[in-house]
Amino acid sequence: MSRVWRIIKSYVFWTYERGSFHYDVMVTLILIFVFAGPRFIDFKDKPADFVIYQADASAVDAQDVAMVRANFARYLRPKVGAVTIERVEPVRDASGHIVAYRAWVRK
Repeated sequence: MSRVWRIIKSYVFWTYERGSFHYDVMVTLILIFVFAGPRFIDFKDKPADFVIYQADASAVDAQDVAMVRANFARYLRPKVGAVTIERVEPVRDASGHIVAYRAWVRK
């Protein structure tokens, strides 16, 4: 039993020399996990399904972020339908004036 624990301990601490049988076994297990894992294990990862829209500041004019979101949603409704706005940020020119708004939108 102590031999088995010694092998497990050496696998955990990666103590085998490169090119040895146990080193090759560890590398093979890692490669199997990397390449076959996503096929059999559901990691629950999905690409972000955001679309970024930009509108002139005059079309989305408002005083605070909540109003910008509401006006941006109202601006987009005829073009893309009902959307959820995740994030809005202003686009500024060289002098610092807001010239447009950029919104990350989820359909």
